[in-house]
Amino acid sequence: MSSNETPRGPVDSSRVPRYAGPATFARLPRLDEVGTADVAVVGVPFDSGVSYRPGARFGGNAIREASRLLRPYNPAQDASPFARAQVADGGDIAVNPFNINEAVETVEAAADDLLGTGARLMTLGGDHTIALPLLRSVAKKHGPVALLHFDAHLDTWDTYFGAEYTHGTPFRRAVEEGILDTSALSHVGTRGPLYGKQDLTDDEKMGFG
Repeated sequence: MSSNETPRGPVDSSRVPRYAGPATFARLPRLDEVGTADVAVVGVPFDSGVSYRPGARFGGNAIREASRLLRPYNPAQDASPFARAQVADGGDIAVNPFNINEAVETVEAAADDLLGTGARLMTLGGDHTIALPLLRSVAKKHGPVALLHFDAHLDTWDTYFGAEYTHGTPFRRAVEEGILDTSALSHVGTRGPLYGKQDLTDDEKMGFG
């Protein structure tokens, strides 16, 4: 989108019922309808990295359906965000549900392509395994990433069942790979039980607050 173009916003719900039409995020246009976007919203239907309950693979479409109720003006911020930037739904990144390593590579490659267009990326769904390839992609473009991590758990454990890439390990791998800014790392909302005090000690050594 050029600087003199007006962003294409959501479908007008006073003219088209909210329950009608394709379930794009916030009823915004698809990325292929606008060509380029300032922000691309992308689903990652993947949850093969979980150690307990699956279901995050359905998160992207559930969020899209719920977002039909969003309206384009935010009174608290006195802002119309979809009028200030072109936001578009980029569909889903199709990943292999039976091969975690291949899935990680697929997510990273897709994120590289999208970031290469100049768009910022917002992903929907997926278990926390996908955080690592997304961080890798952002770090390639911008350098080490500051991280604000909202979660009940730390997700800085070493392995599960000997596997390095799971929903509980992405941020340890990210620190090891040097793709996080270790002076700007914070967990928010951590409340789950731990395996031992060493979990907190290790976490602090990595730079998390």
